[in-house]
Amino acid sequence: MTGDTHGNWMSRLRTGSFPEQKELTKRDYVIVCGDFGIWHESNAEKYNLDWLEGKPFTTLFVSGNHDNYDILDALPITEWCGGKVNFIRPSVIHLMRGQVYNIEGIRFFTFGGASSHDIIDGILDKGDPKIKIWRRDYSKMFRINHVSWWERELPSETEMKEGVQNLKKAANEVDYIITHSPYTSLLEQMDAGSGLYHVDKLTDYLQRIRETVSYKHWFFGHMHINQTFQTEHSSCLYEQIVRLV
Repeated sequence: MTGDTHGNWMSRLRTGSFPEQKELTKRDYVIVCGDFGIWHESNAEKYNLDWLEGKPFTTLFVSGNHDNYDILDALPITEWCGGKVNFIRPSVIHLMRGQVYNIEGIRFFTFGGASSHDIIDGILDKGDPKIKIWRRDYSKMFRINHVSWWERELPSETEMKEGVQNLKKAANEVDYIITHSPYTSLLEQMDAGSGLYHVDKLTDYLQRIRETVSYKHWFFGHMHINQTFQTEHSSCLYEQIVRLV
């Protein structure tokens, strides 16, 4: 398990940073807790994905708030290990929202997405003349619609309902929950009054999951720190890579 990679797979998952991979096979899995790094389908990105495909393990990820949903939503949907997925490469797999997977006898519930907090100055449309000016002003925090920000960073009602239904089928019991965003009560604890992060429909939805589902541990990313909350049975992951089993 690891946190946000932002497309920098060749640094995070190179052998020098992750020597344990020498003993792994394609039946071993590295799970990225969102902001995986699907951005623009450039030749460089395709090369890096091919590099990742060539690693000995299988890479799984949930979506974040810095992934290109125009690309993800256009991909074919396939069933894998009991849940819906998108195959980016044969062994690079997007675990979709609201799914329950049985992977090697371990049950995972996944729900990607989060609210972007680096948009204080707004969301600009392509071609907006402010883009050229603001790109030189490092005090500006903005994103460009369908370039660096997507409304789909937050889930649809259909996805949230499907998650509840799939959990009911699993008797509201899984081994692990994998998200990008934390749930509301933990978000508020981590924000500690700074006002940088805000509660939204996704954090509230995840809060309801926390209160109604039995699980061993919850892993999430988004906050760019490595910290385990023992009483919450939750861990925020960033650069750290932790072994699950």
